Order: sequence, then structure tokens, then C-alpha cells
Amino acid sequence: MTETNNDEKLLDKKFTRRQMLKMTGAGAAGIAIGASGMGGILKAFGKDVFLDDDHSATNKVNFYGKHQSGIATAVQTNIYFASLNVLVKSKAELQELFKMWTPLAVRMMNGETIGVEYKNGILPPKDTGEAKGLDARNLSITFGVGPSLFEIKELGLSSLKPAELKDLPHFPKDQLEEAYTGGDICIQACADDPQVAFHAVRNLIRAASGKVSLKWSQAGFNSFPIENGKKQTPRNLFAFKDGTENPNSSSESDMNKVVWVQSGDSKPWMTGGTYLVVRRIQLHLETWDRTALKEQENTFGRHRDSGAPLGKKKEFDAMDIERKDENGNYIVPETSHVFLAKKAKARIMRRSYSYSSGIVDATGAYDAGLVFISFQKNPEQFIKIQNHLGRLDKLNEYITHRGSGVFACFPGIKKGSYIGEALFNTL
Repeated sequence: MTETNNDEKLLDKKFTRRQMLKMTGAGAAGIAIGASGMGGILKAFGKDVFLDDDHSATNKVNFYGKHQSGIATAVQTNIYFASLNVLVKSKAELQELFKMWTPLAVRMMNGETIGVEYKNGILPPKDTGEAKGLDARNLSITFGVGPSLFEIKELGLSSLKPAELKDLPHFPKDQLEEAYTGGDICIQACADDPQVAFHAVRNLIRAASGKVSLKWSQAGFNSFPIENGKKQTPRNLFAFKDGTENPNSSSESDMNKVVWVQSGDSKPWMTGGTYLVVRRIQLHLETWDRTALKEQENTFGRHRDSGAPLGKKKEFDAMDIERKDENGNYIVPETSHVFLAKKAKARIMRRSYSYSSGIVDATGAYDAGLVFISFQKNPEQFIKIQNHLGRLDKLNEYITHRGSGVFACFPGIKKGSYIGEALFNTL
């Protein structure tokens, strides 16, 4: 009989706490349970004391660490982003929610289902099951809290709200729809499989029935050309590369400057965390597709195929916007997206995905575009760039911002801890 079969037979039985302690204390468990059986017994008691990252899992991203996964993690091919309303009425219930989610996230990032199934067939399965047979697919799950969470009186969190965590101001070309704006909690699930990403959010929300409700969500996708075995910068639906100017995610000093909140920057519970800005941006593909290539490149300030700055050859050539031609004209147009963004002298980390959600009923146009996501140590970095783009940005002719949100993403989770513990420890 295999170790797994032994585990399942044990899990079918009912044990008292005293019986379990006797078994584990006697040292006989190693014979009866097998090398992997301790976790199974604890799960049978509803405990996840020893639940940890399974480093032997295939295509695995670690859950525990100094920072949450899904930020500096290599960008995956798919995202399922969800914004939630909170229904709980006390901070103790909110704390229990994040405690309950922690082992579920660990399991799914290990490529496992969220729990051992019932054997009697009368109850619904614990896990919805659509990710069975798939490995972890580099799943990362990132949690954040929105400004509205701190305004719920019953939760008593108002004194812990960081001053910089507030709704974004109105920007030119904003036509925000309530159906895609705001939220008390966000969950960003990214994976190299759309079903794995969806499964993660679905099961977290399902397990929290009565505690949260789904406010809005958006699926997205990316594709990566491979050169010499290395992933290249993905392209958006306008066919331009997206993310060339990102900070170096493997450089701690660069990430500390741009992305990670440092001690003294914000409320203490945010140290090691970051701020997520999400924008659902409709790209007017029909208009873009009628635009000449040269005009498209002047709109972005880059060559489409190479991704190089105008007048240069390679994607990562320096973007010197002050260069002029023999007639004294800027080589990178002053109204181009990159020229104006550079003028802001602010940096962010973009982690965006494309989306396609059918058509806009009122116009019959594609409802397709960009799930723009950026991480920064202060939302002001994004605001500064967006204000510099303003009404001058030539890209405005081809886009409309339909959704928006800003969320404070907790620092990383230590082993034995839970999501958001830093926030609740300061209560």
C-alpha cells in the first residue's frame, strides 16, 4: 500500500486531540502515516500548523517571504484580478478572514486543492476542482486593501489608514464606471494558466462566503516572445512593448527606491509593502487600426517592432528625450506618451495585461484594452506621471479609462504568520 493510500485511510477516521497527540508523541506515526502524512493528519483536524511552501512542487512561486509574491515575481501569462466588498462587521472577523485565507493561498500556490475532500458525497466538494491535474503554473496571489476599508466604522481601522491611501484624482480621459471602480480588498492572482488564476480567486471568495462579495473582476493575458531562451517584453494590443522602463526587479536597491515602502515612509504596518494602482483602460482598436505606422510610433515615442526610442535601434537604448534633429525639432515628439511620462521624473513598476471582454453594447466596438497595474511605494508616483500626461498625451485619442482602484498591499508573510498580520498587530 502506498503512503498516499495510508494517509487517506487515516483521514477517513475520526480522531480526538488526545489520540492524535498520542500517535505523534509515540513516534509510531512515521510508520503508519508515511513521510508526508503529518500534514494530512493536521488537515483532518482543520489545522495547518506546518503548512509551508512545497519547494518540490512543479512551477512553484513561494508564498512566504519578505514581500508578497506577484510584484517582483517574473510576470506570468495570465491574471485574474478581483475587487471585493467586505461584509464582516468587526476587526476580529476581518482578521479571521485573512487567517483563513492564508493556508488556502499556500496550498493553491503549491499546486494543491484547498482541502481534503469529504468521502460521503452528500456535501459539495471543498475545492471547486477545475485546477485538478494542473501543477502550480507559477501561481502568485497578492492581497491588498483599499481606502474604503478604513472608512467602515465597525472595523475601527480609521487611525491606521496611511495618508497616501486615498482615491485617485480625476484625470483627463477618465470616464470611470462604478462597475469597475474601487473596492475594500483586492486579490491579484497571476499564473501561467488562465484556469489556475481563476480557480484561485474563485476558491478564496467561495471559502469567504458571507464575509466578502465580489465587486468587480477582470481577466487578462500576456504573451512573451522567447529569444535565446529568455522571455522578452510583452506587447499590448496596440502591438507596442509594455514594461521596458521598469525598475530592475532583481536589484534590491532599485526596488527599494521605486516599489517597496521603507521604514518611516508610511504607517509602520506598510513597511515592506507597496501600493497597487489598477486601471481598466479601453483601447479603441478600430481607430488605432486605421492609423499609419509612423503616426502610431510618434504617439508612443518608440519604434513599434524593436521597442527602441525613436531614432535608436534597440529596446533598452537610453530614452534621451532632449535629442533634436538638424532643424532643432525634438526627435521624440513633445506630445508622445513617453516624452510626457519622462518629464514627470517619477518611476513606477508596470505589471500590465491585455484584456478582451466582447463588445461595448452601446457602440459595437471591441471592449478590449489594458488591465494596467503598477506598483510603487507611494501612489503619488503614478499620480505625478498621469498629471504630466494630462490632456497633451497623444495617446488620449485612442484610449479611455473605464475603471480604477488603489490598494495598499501588505508586506510579505513570515512562516507561521498570516496575511496582513502587521496591520492587525498594531491594533
